[in-house]
Amino acid sequence: MANDTRTRILETTGLLLRQRGYHGTSLNDILSASGAPRGSLYFHFPGGKDQLVIEVTRASVADVTKRLGEALAAEKDPAVAVHHIYQSVGRMLEDNEFSLGCPIAPVVLDAPTDVPELVELCRSAFEQWISLLRDAFVRAGVPERRAQALALLVESSLEGLMVIARATRDRAPVQAVADEVAALIEAAVLAGKVKQRADAAV
Repeated sequence: MANDTRTRILETTGLLLRQRGYHGTSLNDILSASGAPRGSLYFHFPGGKDQLVIEVTRASVADVTKRLGEALAAEKDPAVAVHHIYQSVGRMLEDNEFSLGCPIAPVVLDAPTDVPELVELCRSAFEQWISLLRDAFVRAGVPERRAQALALLVESSLEGLMVIARATRDRAPVQAVADEVAALIEAAVLAGKVKQRADAAV
């Protein structure tokens, strides 16, 4: 029962954070939505709201990192892998009726600078996700500098598309950009391979 209460509090906090951000989520909101007594919250999370938000954010980052890594590892062709990632994001938005996007974006936008551990978690998350994408492109033959720029493009477009899709309540923009970005990555991989062959012939 205790573990059920702890899990319920964490899940409720995660949902509210994605809907309202850090400053828009209060302990009273969490207690009301989770149905947990105040004593239970402080028993499981003596650090209060900040401990809760940090734990939820850490778990969300780990989950996204795992799924992103698996998606990139599942396909030899990074253009195909990235296209699948965009499609997955589109399905996620449709499944939650465009009510939820990136799990850490609302926290970043709220800029809770008085919680340094949370700030570092968010910074590190984007660094990890961009690095995973960059490394996949490099493995496919894209020069590292170009791979880094492409990884930034993919991550930033995904973040922006989640906002646009939520505003328009339509996943079509995600699909349209997926096709364009996949074509760009495919061209970069091809150019990288041509350069490798040319360098090897010298």
